[in-house]
Amino acid sequence: MKYEDYVNLKYEPKETDLICEFFVEPLGISLKEAAGGVAAESSIGTWTETTTTKPYVEESAAKVFEINGNNIKIAYPIELFESGNMSNILSSIAGNVFGMKDLKNLRLNDIHFPAELIQSFRGPKYGIQGVRKLLKIPKRPLVGTIVKPKLGLKTEDHVKVAYSAWVGGCDLVKDDENLSNQKFNPFEERLVRTLEFRDRAERETGEKKVYLINISAKTDEMIRRAQLVQDHDGRYAMIDVLTVGWSALQTLRDRNFNLVLHAHRAGHASFTKNSKHGISMKVIAKIVRIVGFDQLHVGAGVGKMFETKKEVVENCNALRKKMNGIKPVFPVASGGLHPTLVPELLKIFGTDVIIQSGGGIHGNPLGTTAGTKAMRQAIDSSLKNIPLNEYAKTHKELRVALDKWSLE
Repeated sequence: MKYEDYVNLKYEPKETDLICEFFVEPLGISLKEAAGGVAAESSIGTWTETTTTKPYVEESAAKVFEINGNNIKIAYPIELFESGNMSNILSSIAGNVFGMKDLKNLRLNDIHFPAELIQSFRGPKYGIQGVRKLLKIPKRPLVGTIVKPKLGLKTEDHVKVAYSAWVGGCDLVKDDENLSNQKFNPFEERLVRTLEFRDRAERETGEKKVYLINISAKTDEMIRRAQLVQDHDGRYAMIDVLTVGWSALQTLRDRNFNLVLHAHRAGHASFTKNSKHGISMKVIAKIVRIVGFDQLHVGAGVGKMFETKKEVVENCNALRKKMNGIKPVFPVASGGLHPTLVPELLKIFGTDVIIQSGGGIHGNPLGTTAGTKAMRQAIDSSLKNIPLNEYAKTHKELRVALDKWSLE
């Protein structure tokens, strides 16, 4: 089969087909040949006809069934994939095709999994409602922070930052993506001591609190750390999902720990930021959900990250829309967020969101506890439809935050 033979615009996809939406920009060949090349090289084909292909193999060929400008849709027979093996699926549809020299650009914009494939994965154990039940927060947005500075603090100071945030009103406190088991803040010491102060904060505030410790490591060590977290009633674990890898994530999820799994997307922009080449964050969101994580960073539409509001909404939809019995996942808004941005964040996300603010809490001139209070006040103000400036007249922490960031 030649590349063009993989194009069949009369083909009607089956319910069992996996559908991919690509943006394709050819280099020196026709769009039809380029589209067929993507379908061929991501299924049964190669650059030349071979003597080893049997007639029955051609039945498994991927098919380009729609071409709309540079946007194409490809249907892959489910038989091409191993059930419950995300690395296998992505090695096919998002593998060597990105390196083809006849393509100037190629971007995987969306993916639609058939029900049979979806059901071969675990999906989230908790999801949005499970997290809300754990924290006993039925409706309002959740408030989270990251211990800052992200690296360098000794354990005793790390613990103080976490405690200050919890007593101010944070629901979640997390490590940042590159805090692991460094000598200045060893993993096991950090786990035990931070959880002690979590319990203290719960007693003092009457609210449930959680600590998202970063367990990212080699798979066997990551499993060991997850077990430690569970043994100490840690409730939560954070994983750098892209740098750890899909197989490691599935191995972790298959152990079925009683832990909410929080997905940090460190490294994503290396392939999601270019709108013409790479893989969209929406695709990553769907995969993280299917594999079985409960929370995922998706950008914010405001703040310091590059995603547009439209892209963030699409990412949220990928996490929250109905999907063959797979629980919806909590979107996490993060990146340069502060109380002034809360009204706009709630317009973009609604109330099923975790607002994760680092500098926007710790940068409050009155300190971390006041910074957290300001964030909670901004949420209360927005939920009551009271303008922030009005609410700030009787809430000094919010007033100080608005004075610092309202013009930035």
